[in-house]
Amino acid sequence: MNALSHQDCLEVATKRREDMNLPYSGALLPSEAYTILSADAKAVLVDVRTVPELLYVGRVHSSVHIEWQVFPDMTINQHFCDLLAQHAAAEVPVLFLCRSGVRSHHAAAAAAEAGYSLSYNILEGFEGDINEHGHRNKVNGWRFSGLPWAQS
Repeated sequence: MNALSHQDCLEVATKRREDMNLPYSGALLPSEAYTILSADAKAVLVDVRTVPELLYVGRVHSSVHIEWQVFPDMTINQHFCDLLAQHAAAEVPVLFLCRSGVRSHHAAAAAAEAGYSLSYNILEGFEGDINEHGHRNKVNGWRFSGLPWAQS
């Protein structure tokens, strides 16, 4: 898994925030996110993918699901922060996950703007980057890293 401690992961995430000029607390690799989730019972994993992605691609059992973009038209979920408030307090670590780290970046930024002081994006996402053959789950990401997940 990850040789870094919970505190080390938070420090690395903060350094990435500074390096990448992020509007939220930081960015984590999947293994770092898993370390934080395993060490902090208050931390919340929010999966912002669509319902079909969860059903057909897979999901992390311990996650809360709140679509960032609503399927099928993929408009921004106007109730995202209201729904987030039902699942996470503003002062606990909230880690956002999507397919590749793009939608979760926007979700983490919106959460930070709404007062979630410990918002983190999970880089690489659930499926990771596309390889030279146009396939995901072959280069990086939550699944590729061997972290716990399940498929319907």
